Parts: sequence; structure tokens; C-alpha cells
Amino acid sequence: MPSWAVPKGPSLDPSQKRLAMQVEDHPLEYAGFEGVIPEGEYGGGTVMIWDEGTYEMLDDVDPAVALRKGELRFRLDGHKLKGRWTLVRTGPRKWLLIKGRDTYARTTDITTTRARSVRTKRLLAEIARDEGGNVEKAATGDP
Repeated sequence: MPSWAVPKGPSLDPSQKRLAMQVEDHPLEYAGFEGVIPEGEYGGGTVMIWDEGTYEMLDDVDPAVALRKGELRFRLDGHKLKGRWTLVRTGPRKWLLIKGRDTYARTTDITTTRARSVRTKRLLAEIARDEGGNVEKAATGDP
């Protein structure tokens, strides 16, 4: 499962381009993990399922081909993120995540207005507290 880390979180504002760092591909079974990965292990820190849903590629393009070309255009139907999005490669492992101009575009910061886990309704710091992670680090939004 190709994966990206979006340090500042996604923006619903099409004028805001967010850095998205491509990380190691994840096995599909990791998609349901929420908890703490021990410090020192790859991806160590608190992990939240912030959103989940389905996607469809736009323009009838094969996702593997789009990934190789460095531009993925897709539609999300998640609990929080909906509508058109684009990921554009700008360098090795560096991409930009851009919200499309559609009826779901907003200027509000969804990362603060909808900060809780879609699965457990916990904040990142609450997950850390419950699972034995670093609460102080999680409270700053740093996994």
C-alpha cells in the first residue's frame, strides 16, 4: 500500500499545497492499526486512524502508472476528506497534496476542527496515554 506522511495534515483549501513525504509502502493489514509503535522502531510513535474511506482514480488511469509518472489525481469518499485531490511529485520522496476546487473545498482547518480518531474518537494524546506512549510528544501533534 503506497503511503505518504503529511506533516501539517491535509488542507481543504485548494490554495494550500501541503508537503507529503512518500514513506515505505505498508502492508494492507496495517491500515487498521491505531496505537503506539515503540520508539526506535521504524515509524515509532503514536499512530491514529484520522480518517478512512474509499478512493477512485480520476481520468480512468491505472494508479501504478500514475505513481510512476508522479501525478495521482483521485477522488476521496472518507468520513472527513471528500472530493478531488492531487498528489504531485516534486523530488525524490517529496510530493505536494492539493485539494481540488469542488463543493468540499473549505478554508477551515480540518486538522483542528476534526482532530479525533475516526475509529475510537480519541485525540492523539489520549491514544498515547491509553497505549503507553509519549503523551507530551503526542499532545504537540508529533507522532
